[in-house]
Amino acid sequence: MFDVTIENSFDFRSPEYRELFGKSAATAFQHPNWLSSLYSKLLAANSATPLIVVARWRSDGRLAMVLPLVRRRYAALRAIEFADLRVSDYVSPVADAETFDAIVADAEAVSTVRRLLKPYDLLRIGKLADRSLPLEKLLGIRNRENMGMSAYATPLDPSFDVWRQKRMKQSYCKELDKKSRQLHRRGEVRFECVTEPGAMAKAFEAMRTYRGERFKDRDGVGDLLQLPAYYDFYTDIARTGLDGSARTYAMWLDGRPIAVALGLAHRNALLVILGGFDFSFKNMSIGSLMFEQVARDCIGRGETFLDFTIGDEPYKLTFGSEPSAMWQISRSGSPLGYTAGLVVEKLPAAKVLARRLFHGAREGKASAGSAPQPAAPAVDEIATS
Repeated sequence: MFDVTIENSFDFRSPEYRELFGKSAATAFQHPNWLSSLYSKLLAANSATPLIVVARWRSDGRLAMVLPLVRRRYAALRAIEFADLRVSDYVSPVADAETFDAIVADAEAVSTVRRLLKPYDLLRIGKLADRSLPLEKLLGIRNRENMGMSAYATPLDPSFDVWRQKRMKQSYCKELDKKSRQLHRRGEVRFECVTEPGAMAKAFEAMRTYRGERFKDRDGVGDLLQLPAYYDFYTDIARTGLDGSARTYAMWLDGRPIAVALGLAHRNALLVILGGFDFSFKNMSIGSLMFEQVARDCIGRGETFLDFTIGDEPYKLTFGSEPSAMWQISRSGSPLGYTAGLVVEKLPAAKVLARRLFHGAREGKASAGSAPQPAAPAVDEIATS
C-alpha cells in the first residue's frame, strides 16, 4: 500500500509537503518554515546528518507521511533523534491520524521503516504530547515513558477582561496594574507585533543581549541565542513567519525594546518559544506585563490558547496555564545502546545528561526570582526548548 524511502534532500517548502502538513496532526514545530530552516541551518552546528523517512501511497505516489529525524554521534554512541536539535517543544510524525494508522497496519511499510533506520545504537525521541500520534507503534516500542516535566497552556476567553478575571488572581492583576502605571511614568511605552524588518532586527539584537546577560552564568546548555547558527535560525523563523506562522512581539520604552518574545501561530493557538527582557526593569514585572499584552493580542485575533510549551516554571501558573504530561520513547539497536539506555534510566545524573543530549529540554527548575512578583526573570526561563 505504501512505498517507504529515505529522502534526505526532501523539500519541506514544496507544495506537496505544505498540503500534507495542512491536513496532518503535526505541530507548529513541523511547519514547512520550521523544518526547512532547522535542516539547513542547525545540522552542521550539531554535527548531525539528516534522516528523513518518507512514505508515499503506492497507487499514485502521493505523500502520505514524513518522519523528520537526524543521526548524531556522542563519542562512540550512534544515536537517532527527532529533528529537534534543542529548539522544538513538541514532536510528531507528519501525517493525518487515519493515514498513520494505515501505515502502522501495513506490515511491509513498518518493516521497511525499521530497516531503513539501521544501524544505530540508541533511538531516543522525547517531547511527545498526550495528543500526539502513537509513534511508538511504528517504531516497535512498547510503552511511552514520562519525561518528568509538563507543558503548559492557558485557555483564552472571548474577551481580555473575562480571561484576566477567570485565569489570574485578582490581587496579582491589581499588582500588575500598579506596575504598568509605574512603567508608563518612565516614558512612552508601546507594545506591538513587529513586522517592519528594521524594528525586528533591533528587537532580536536586544533580546540576544538581555538573554546573554540573564544566562551568562547558567550551567548546562546555556543560551542558544548567543550561538550564531541558532541566532540565524530564530531570526529566519521570525522573518519567514510573517506569512502568519510566527509572530514577534516587543514592548518599547521611548523607542528602545525592553521586552521581546517570539511565538509560533498554529491552529488557533500561539506557542511561546523565546523571550528576553531588560533585567533592570525586573521590579516592574515587565515579563508578566508583556504576556498580558500578548494574550490580549491573541484574543483579538480569535485564538483560543496561549501555549507556554515545555517547562515547569511557576510563572506559567500565574496566567491560568494548565499542565499536560510530556512523553519519550527509546529503543536500543546494539549492546552499547542498551547499556547507555539502562544507565540513563537508573542514574539520576545520567537522566539529566540524556535530557541535554537527546532532548535539550529544560530541567524544569525555576530561578530564585521565578515567583510571580519578579516576573521578568521567571518569564526568561522560556528560553531553551
